[in-house]
Amino acid sequence: MLNTDLAELRQSTIARGVGMQTQIYAARARNAEVWDVEGTRYIDFAAGIAVVNTGHCHPRIIEAVKTQAEAFTHTCHQVLPYENYLRLAERLNAAVPGDFDKRTLFVTTGAEAVENAIKIARAHTGRNAVIAFGGGFHGRTFMGMALTGKVQPYKAGFGAMMPDVFHVPFPVALHGATTEDAMAGIEKLFKADLDPARVAAIIFEPVQGEGGFNPAPTDFVRAIRALCDKHGIVMIADEVQTGFARTGTLFAMEQHGIAADITTMAKGLAGGLPLAAVTGRATIMDAANPGGLGGTYGGNPLGIAAAHAVLDVIEEENLCARANELGSRLRQRLEAIRAATPELAEVRGPGFMVAAEFTTADGQAPNPDLVNRIRTEALKRKLILLTCGTYGNVIRFLAPLTIDEAHFAEAMDILEDSIAAARAE
Repeated sequence: MLNTDLAELRQSTIARGVGMQTQIYAARARNAEVWDVEGTRYIDFAAGIAVVNTGHCHPRIIEAVKTQAEAFTHTCHQVLPYENYLRLAERLNAAVPGDFDKRTLFVTTGAEAVENAIKIARAHTGRNAVIAFGGGFHGRTFMGMALTGKVQPYKAGFGAMMPDVFHVPFPVALHGATTEDAMAGIEKLFKADLDPARVAAIIFEPVQGEGGFNPAPTDFVRAIRALCDKHGIVMIADEVQTGFARTGTLFAMEQHGIAADITTMAKGLAGGLPLAAVTGRATIMDAANPGGLGGTYGGNPLGIAAAHAVLDVIEEENLCARANELGSRLRQRLEAIRAATPELAEVRGPGFMVAAEFTTADGQAPNPDLVNRIRTEALKRKLILLTCGTYGNVIRFLAPLTIDEAHFAEAMDILEDSIAAARAE
């Protein structure tokens, strides 16, 4: 069957709200390569949006899933528990930043992890309000939408959001927003609209994902930690996209030397299987009553087995160091391109979570049209890229950390040619 045939089938079967950046229908994939139903091969710089950090179909992960599938695929941990669930919780409790006793909960998606983090913070504090940040993304459920700091396409048309969610600016130097601006926004909020004694949690991404790969400055992270400590607020780090070696450390918060009270994670945790987790201070995590947390598929045995293998691969193949190496080389190549490309306003991001933001040549306005042309040109040349940012003017680079040297080099050449071709249009 052809991609065009499947595209027609999609029109008659799938809800319009399920967006698609390409009309490439995957047939198989290995590491950083994907082949479509027509046999065309692509280099994947999306990795399922930072999900297959360990590459498509890593042999260790496939073997772990096969072994588990031969034992059992589902019992519901709340009915018949299993040891691997406990052992993975033990590993995450040790790995997540913070020198304190921790507890972990497994769920299925990143949005579900965020929802549960808010539930737990409210149960612990007895408060309702939550502070989030402009440009942040936390999911498509109603609480996830409410927390997300971007209207289009996530909130438009869905009616009233969840109450008691407040947004303040996120520090983005290129856009003229500093840590001081962000903290002043919170102080203004406290003066005008919100008693800090009503705030259950402050949630932020250590590197904003959908918002444009904007890294949180360390002084901002420290200021949020101090504010939370002052007012008894739960600090939540949303590491759904930043987790599992993507930023050059297992978790991005390690780079700030600051521990959140609760950390949410998903995406790269299970190498492509649906698994998410919430890990946090035991005194906070244990606030919910038995039965208040969980879900039928939460901590599915196949996902748990895959996650154990992912953690093994990250350690044994030194993927944190690999992320730093690849990211450094990517940034160097982009900076070389930038020297002759006035529209390339900034290259940023830690580890292999790198972004390139494009503006008009005079730097006065976002340039989403150019970014879309670059993405389209790259796709013609068989390189899959993703865009992001509040204005859709950012290209984000999310290749697997295990990408072969030859494929990385090939992708860099395609990227440079695509930028040149897009600018020439």
